Amino acid sequence: MKALVDTDNALSAGVAELRRRYKVPGAFPPQVLAAAEAAAQRRPSEHADRMDRPFVTLDPASSTDLDQAFAIEASGSDLLLHYAIADVAWFVEDGGPIDEEAWRRGTTTYMPGAKAGLYPPVLSEGAASLLPDGPRPAVVFTVRVDAEGEVKLEGVERAVIASRAKLAYETVTPADLPAGFADLAARIAAAEARRGAARVDPPEQEVAVVDGRLQLRFRPRTQAEDQNAALSLATNLAVAGVLQAHHTGLFRVMPEPDARAVGRLRQTARAFGLVWPPMESLAQFELGLDPGDPKQAAFMLAIRRASAPAGYVPYREGAPPWHAAMAATYAHATAPLRRLADRYVVMTALAVVNGRPVPAGASEAFEKLPAVMARADSRSGQLDRAAIDLAEALMLQAREGESFRAVVTDIDERGARMQLCELPIVARVTAHKVEIGDEMTVRLTRADPAQPSTSFQRTG
Repeated sequence: MKALVDTDNALSAGVAELRRRYKVPGAFPPQVLAAAEAAAQRRPSEHADRMDRPFVTLDPASSTDLDQAFAIEASGSDLLLHYAIADVAWFVEDGGPIDEEAWRRGTTTYMPGAKAGLYPPVLSEGAASLLPDGPRPAVVFTVRVDAEGEVKLEGVERAVIASRAKLAYETVTPADLPAGFADLAARIAAAEARRGAARVDPPEQEVAVVDGRLQLRFRPRTQAEDQNAALSLATNLAVAGVLQAHHTGLFRVMPEPDARAVGRLRQTARAFGLVWPPMESLAQFELGLDPGDPKQAAFMLAIRRASAPAGYVPYREGAPPWHAAMAATYAHATAPLRRLADRYVVMTALAVVNGRPVPAGASEAFEKLPAVMARADSRSGQLDRAAIDLAEALMLQAREGESFRAVVTDIDERGARMQLCELPIVARVTAHKVEIGDEMTVRLTRADPAQPSTSFQRTG
């Protein structure tokens, strides 16, 4: 999950402290920058010419590290998705300074108003990024999507492409997008529903200063943003299927939320006034959620946070990898500029689809990557939580002494976990003789951005 959006830089001072506290990587070492400058001059020599194919990108307007570009064409009743992925491996030599630094970082780390890149900007926002300012080397996945939304990886090739347009979620119109874009997304969504997938994409939270007061709110997701996610999903599913069939690869796995997590979520829904029928499963309830409604958006975020963390596992004979939210075998291949693991998955798929051996070092990398990615994901998760704590403390700083309605969502040795009814804030409070589901009134006693933390006291 990307970090809290902070367009007004209201959190900048606190974020600097969070960077230090969580040891977020800083500037790249000189030898890495020098190697990246040299690598950026490398010209494609093993790539097919696909300059005539009308690729476009679709991302937030401010993004410059563009991993994906796409083109779509009809093939009878099927659709062919040509999904171009930044050819990071073309620029990064295994064992070289850039590669060694990437293994230390694991992922691009996002913070409100800032990020610490996986690769130096001359590559991630320049030569390797699929920007519309000239030819770029890419690895193009061709995915066949049938009328039922089932996917099949038809081909993978290194190619030189040229993006025709840098489209933005905030301004794109249906006329800007390739024919078949909405149809393809609808097919993938229909296939997800049939599988019983429970993928939750809550809108991003953003901090804004309104009438001199800090507010924490949700940025609405656009239809194009949701549809664009389906293209990446289709490609990752198709890649996972091929890697599993060839008994190799690295897979993204995620367990089902446990009974205690589901119980907490039922009480969270109650706190927000959402009606969740007792006999309806979490997956069924999720299907009806509206991210445009602030309370339902907050509940979607609660689902994301309550879910057991996803992880990575290499292929193991007799142990099929499974991603519960996707209800499928799944892999990450579509963001190599931002995730170290994707580079190895992309190059392995390129090899096996074209009848070549798995690249030297990839199998060894698959064994080491789960721990590296887990460390990077853990740091990002801690930063996300700390940034939210910082925003909440700043938002409530002038409201000490105010009372709020809350519902108890869980109880453990540290006290009661509660969900405020009118704000998307989860906090703890010392409360005796309460049960899960109890309503109570609490008073804000402290909001300290320096920690960052908030404290509440039960009043009734």
